[in-house]
Amino acid sequence: MGGLRALLAALVTLVASLSMAETTPREDIAAMIVPPMSLGEPLNDDGVFELLNSGGAHAGYVFETRPMAPLPGFSGAPINMLVVLDLDGRFLDVRLIEHNEPIFVSGLGQAPFHAFFEQYRGHSISDSIVVGTAYGTATEGSALVYLDGVTKATASVRIAHESVLAATLQVARERMSGIATGPPAYPDPDYSEDLTWDDLVAQGLVTRKTVTNAEVNDAFAGTLWASDDPEATAEPDAPYLDLWIVDLGPPSIARAVLDDRSLQALQRFQQISETDEPILLVETARHGLVSEEFVRNTSPDWISAEQGGFPIALRDADLLVNLSRDVPRALRNGTAMILRTDRRLGFDPASEWVLKVEAVREHGMFQPEIGSVTLEATHVTPERFFIRPQEVKPPPPWLAALKERSTDFTALAVFLVALVGALAFADRRLAAPRLLTPMRLGVLAFMTVFIGWWGQGQLSIVTPLGTLSAASQGGSFAFLLYDPFSLLIWAVTIIGLIAWGRGLFCGWLCPFGALQEFAAHLGRLLRIPQIEPNALWDARLKYLKYVILAGLVGIAIWAPAQIDKAAEVEPFKTAITTFFLREWYYVAYAVFWLVLSMALFKGFCRYLCPLGALLALGGLLRGRAWIERRAECGSPCQLCRVKCQYGAIEKSGRIDYSECFACLDCVQIYDDPKQCVPLILEGRRANGRPLGHPNGVPAE
Repeated sequence: MGGLRALLAALVTLVASLSMAETTPREDIAAMIVPPMSLGEPLNDDGVFELLNSGGAHAGYVFETRPMAPLPGFSGAPINMLVVLDLDGRFLDVRLIEHNEPIFVSGLGQAPFHAFFEQYRGHSISDSIVVGTAYGTATEGSALVYLDGVTKATASVRIAHESVLAATLQVARERMSGIATGPPAYPDPDYSEDLTWDDLVAQGLVTRKTVTNAEVNDAFAGTLWASDDPEATAEPDAPYLDLWIVDLGPPSIARAVLDDRSLQALQRFQQISETDEPILLVETARHGLVSEEFVRNTSPDWISAEQGGFPIALRDADLLVNLSRDVPRALRNGTAMILRTDRRLGFDPASEWVLKVEAVREHGMFQPEIGSVTLEATHVTPERFFIRPQEVKPPPPWLAALKERSTDFTALAVFLVALVGALAFADRRLAAPRLLTPMRLGVLAFMTVFIGWWGQGQLSIVTPLGTLSAASQGGSFAFLLYDPFSLLIWAVTIIGLIAWGRGLFCGWLCPFGALQEFAAHLGRLLRIPQIEPNALWDARLKYLKYVILAGLVGIAIWAPAQIDKAAEVEPFKTAITTFFLREWYYVAYAVFWLVLSMALFKGFCRYLCPLGALLALGGLLRGRAWIERRAECGSPCQLCRVKCQYGAIEKSGRIDYSECFACLDCVQIYDDPKQCVPLILEGRRANGRPLGHPNGVPAE
């Protein structure tokens, strides 16, 4: 046991070393940036680069997801995407770089995966983005932004989405500290107070900042510009700055400040720019608000703001400003402008923030030297004017998938409970001669259509191999939760190993196995001659599936990039996942096994299936011999062995559970007084008839 553990640890370490994420070469990333943007310098060792605009200025960030969010996909390897963000936290581009997801490698093709990532463009990291469709309520009015998934590849898409979000938020936290990552507070449109200008002043809803010429002189004292404002020196007590600050977002405040025309213009602006907070500034002293070089609808050159130590982006709203007649005449004659700031970029209008005004002086006549000092004013608008919604957090991916498929999941659970209950407590009733075949075919048909084609619940060797790779990367098995439908089947299959060995899955829950069984019935109806290897070759061929399993494990360890192609030894993806809509050679391979099953009963399951081999090994956990046997089984009677189409009964009468598919044929014979030799002989003894061997009953 110690040697086995050491070997396993060595294999895990080797897989880890082979699967270490490396960053994509810089030249490859540069080629993916769409002009006129270009790739700038690297900002760290995790593949984060500057995004440059056409003028070479910093315009955002470029990074790949794998170094920062290496979530394992179903192949066990991370899905790597390139993300391009602007400085406001908006997705400019999300592009697939590399992946090994089986369904896209050689199933659905790459196009649907690439198309999925195009949906990110234009969305902000402050949006609550989820994959799927709304459930329970309509999307209208929802704080969630829904991206369409990819049918038959929901789990892979969810893993990719979580990787994009995890890496993006990490970059935002490190590089874009002022960007909000949740829905901000916003003015309550239904809240109303009857306010006047005097009320605003009395309640502190208006902030006034006054600075005299003497105070400005003191600020410049000892600098090169100390004597460069003669007016300030001549009139030290005169006002240099008389600034009034009002947040016009709350309707009650805006009505008390603006005249009707300006109020209507503001309301139209708010309908268009729903996320912008309008800030009114009025200056009545000599400083003014902007320089002569200021251009409307741009950021003011003398004014800035910050909140919580982070800068706030301000921009001219380019709105007409006429104040209400209730506002003092001195303010109505002052310089007024409305600035806007996007609440999604980190501005909280209900929290304290600081407005900064630059006092600028020039020294010298020719190419003067510019000097400035900062004058600050703190403003806050009370919480009562705003709605601070509880942040809408997307549900965990497994819960979202579960809710989206709640009906399917419920139907699956009912089916599995009924099937397991019947096999555990009523298997001998199910094996009744008139009931077994129609019941079994009905179950297999439901399972193939509902679990296989509809529910995409075909289990595959890819999942165990992916689990091995995930363990090698730190023990995270979260990718399994992205497909709870299949996970429930896996759970029942693993539990079934203890009760029935591989028989529960291989005989009752494998859609491709069911297709082979239907093909076998069709072959008998068409009277196709049956092929059955002799005992020696049957025993030899059964070892092939273990050889294939060992080969796949070896590929997963030493050549993980090739595991997706190697796993195509299973025709499951072709026949079930993509419903035969693939390249012709994959279709021909799957059809070959189905056609062969018309003559060789379930040949793939018996001889080649690597998942069957894995489950057979797992069947060593089986705690009971659940198929009853009599002393006469094997000697003299050989009927069950001859009738067993899987070759799972030895000459001695012992059941080889590693090859048993739990079809219940031998259980039917065991309880049938017209087929079971011991029961027939016992009946003859009771009737006083000669014993002998019944006609047609094989014996030693």
